[in-house]
Amino acid sequence: MKTIKKRKQQGKTDYKARLTMLKSGLPRVVIRKTNKYINIQYVKSENAHDKSIFSISSKELLKKGWPKEASGSLKSIPAAYITGFIAGKEIIKKDKNSKVLLDMGLLRNIHGSRIYSALKGIVDAGVNIPYDKKCFPSDERIEGKNLNKKLQEAFIKTISGVKSK
Repeated sequence: MKTIKKRKQQGKTDYKARLTMLKSGLPRVVIRKTNKYINIQYVKSENAHDKSIFSISSKELLKKGWPKEASGSLKSIPAAYITGFIAGKEIIKKDKNSKVLLDMGLLRNIHGSRIYSALKGIVDAGVNIPYDKKCFPSDERIEGKNLNKKLQEAFIKTISGVKSK
């Protein structure tokens, strides 16, 4: 009888997917969501040891013009898009012509979700990453048109500030 690895048993690691990513030799963009924030890391693997080059959280949007009254919406689709856009600009600074892979971990693959909103932000920033356009949320959802007016204004203000830099 084969013993199951601890992290697989706990539901934390898919070793088959990880091995595939490591064999490719490409850096990865790791996107995770928590109950409050979206976290994005740019990770390179050297001899099966992961090295985080940089990390960004949607919490940093508060410094970029996101209103403090709307701090509960830092996990929304518009916030994920802006966080992904900022991460994409940082990836371009670190590696100009690098191709990267998306690492969603064990998150469910739901088309139009926050994960794909962050991916769209990374792609719009100019990062070379394989994707399928069908997975992205609609532009209305990314721009927050389904949310209240205060969040729509916050998105427009924040994204214009981020894109102008």
